[in-house]
Amino acid sequence: MSQIDLKKMSMSELRALEKKVARAIVSRQKQERKDALAVVEAKAKQLGYSLNELLDNAKSGTKEAAAKSAKRGKPVAPKYRNPEDPSQTWTGRGRQPNWIKEAVASGTPIETFAIGS
Repeated sequence: MSQIDLKKMSMSELRALEKKVARAIVSRQKQERKDALAVVEAKAKQLGYSLNELLDNAKSGTKEAAAKSAKRGKPVAPKYRNPEDPSQTWTGRGRQPNWIKEAVASGTPIETFAIGS
């Protein structure tokens, strides 16, 4: 590869070179993606699939995972409320808050804190 002496180039020559380099990079990226696609298609064919079959299966798996994730993220309604401070609630899931622990330890049944009872 020939050496380019950038120090001897004018600003307009440098900008022209910059544009050529940008176009060459885009062209190279397109060619590399095309080559990679050909390799992947050949491997899929070797395994007895079309690339579209594999991609469709991958997309449907992603939808299922997203649906499961959405279910996990929904808030749960509280089941217990602290009568001394109604802003303190607990869903009944996870660690018990201190106000529940202390009340149960002192002999108060947890059902007395149930909302709606």
